Amino acid sequence: MDLQKLFSLEGKVAIVTGGSRGIGKMIAEGYLAAGAKVYITARKAEVCNATAEELGENCISLPGDLSTIEGAKTFAAQFAEHESKVDILVNNAGAAWGAEFEEFPEIGWDKVMDLNVKSPFFLTQALHEQLKAAASVEEPAKVINISSIDGIRINPWETYSYQASKAALIQLTKRMAVRLLKDNIIVSGIAPGAFPSEMNKAARDAEAVVAKFIPLKRVGTAEDMAAGAIYLASRAGDYVVGTTIPIDGGIVNASAPGGGTDPEGN
Repeated sequence: MDLQKLFSLEGKVAIVTGGSRGIGKMIAEGYLAAGAKVYITARKAEVCNATAEELGENCISLPGDLSTIEGAKTFAAQFAEHESKVDILVNNAGAAWGAEFEEFPEIGWDKVMDLNVKSPFFLTQALHEQLKAAASVEEPAKVINISSIDGIRINPWETYSYQASKAALIQLTKRMAVRLLKDNIIVSGIAPGAFPSEMNKAARDAEAVVAKFIPLKRVGTAEDMAAGAIYLASRAGDYVVGTTIPIDGGIVNASAPGGGTDPEGN
């Protein structure tokens, strides 16, 4: 058994949405190290371009707004000008919104649901032909949806649309897996816990405090996220279908009863 080949992404073409920072950047960096060519996309062009330049010549920036169906189709058309197939699609772009129940606004619902639930579905739909072009029984294409542990259990913050959207994405991952498997496309997911990022400022700015609420007693690192994403994208993860894996230091499955929750979910 060749372990290097088992986890290799050599010659693969990947797309990572929301790839300019945070978890998306961690995944993109890991895929590059594993041998893939990686296209990253984000709404802010200057940030997306800067990250691609930082990560090297095998990282290509294709900025865009994926929160609408038209945006997803536009991105797919732009990508088709560069590549005829895509082996790995990571649907990571996301948004959060917090407000008290009595004041939670409609825009805080629509913006989050559009980007966190609608975008993964319609971008995958827009890239279906390129995914099928890369897929075979021996080497299936992969779609990896990035959810959150907040879609599995409740955090203490009033992030209603965020938690609902991430739970919906976990169920959507299962439904998409059923349909796309017939095209040799495997759909799975990751539910991150506390990783330092712009979205999870608590893990970034108060790491020691957050770590106290995590069974493993530390926040996640870029290596933790990259390793899980490489596993699912490579031959090693070919038998994981429709499952969303928590990468969270034990918050979901190893927290003692009455032990509390982390101060801020991802």
